[in-house]
Amino acid sequence: MELTNSLKSLFIETAHALKGSAKRLFMARTVQQLGTGGQRLAQRELGWNRETIRKGTHELRSGILCCDAFVLRGRKPSQARLPHLLKDIQQIVDGQSQTDPQFRNNRLYTRLTPGQVRKQLIVQKGYTDAELPCEEVIRQRLNQMGYHPKTVQKSLPKKRLRKPTPFSSD
Repeated sequence: MELTNSLKSLFIETAHALKGSAKRLFMARTVQQLGTGGQRLAQRELGWNRETIRKGTHELRSGILCCDAFVLRGRKPSQARLPHLLKDIQQIVDGQSQTDPQFRNNRLYTRLTPGQVRKQLIVQKGYTDAELPCEEVIRQRLNQMGYHPKTVQKSLPKKRLRKPTPFSSD
């Protein structure tokens, strides 16, 4: 079967609009209509991956849709790679944190910056520079645990005001 330019553009645009198993099923049905050698023709003319076409053909034949498992892809969070990281961060930051001296909120303020926490993890806990996450991730973990990197001054007592006397000029 000969593919015209209008059919090529139609097939390519439709395949780009679809996602996952719907895209694979469309590709498989199109290749079936192309007949013998349809996979190679679709690969050459339409730029489709033959493995994707084979997977779609299998789904079409069996009726069972394959799971894409997008959740399992990508980099794992730092807690998965380093299970004791949050506990070690908490041990370092607890000694350098304080509550709001006027008790207006429940936040814990720490004097340590995320960069300093990262350095302390290397020095005190034996982590290497390559295995630790960047400062931004450590900052996010500190915020999740309730620590806020801000120095809080001790509350000072209010100044005593002079009582006005009948003879003062105020």
